[in-house]
Amino acid sequence: MKDNDSFKEQKLNKFQLSIYLLPIVGWVPALWTLYRKQGTREQQSISRLSVTLTLAWLLVYVLLWLGAAQTSEFLTLRLLYLNGLLTSGYILTCLGLMIRLWQGKSVRLPGISCAARKVARKQDI
Repeated sequence: MKDNDSFKEQKLNKFQLSIYLLPIVGWVPALWTLYRKQGTREQQSISRLSVTLTLAWLLVYVLLWLGAAQTSEFLTLRLLYLNGLLTSGYILTCLGLMIRLWQGKSVRLPGISCAARKVARKQDI
C-alpha cells in the first residue's frame, strides 16, 4: 500500500517557508535561497520579503540606537522606547506572516513586498 505524500510535502514546504520568516535569524536561509537562485516562486518571494523586512528593521534599529547614544537623557529614553516598540512590531509582523502562511492566506505586506520585488528586478535576483 502506497502513502500519499502530498500532505507531508506541503507541510514540509510550509515549514521551510516559516523558517524564512523567523524574526532576526530567518534572513540567513532566505538570503541563501536568493543567492543560489533556486527554489519555487513562492520561496523566492518570501525570501525577498524576509530579507527586506529584516534589513529595514535593522537599519531603523541601528539609527535609533545611535541617536539614543548621542542625545540628552530625555530624548534617549524616548528613542530607546521607540526602538523597543519597533522591535516588538517587527517580531509580531513576522509571527503574523507565519500564521497567515499556515492558514494558506497571502503572505504579502503592502509596500514592503513591492519594494522587495523592485530591488530584486534591479539586481536580477
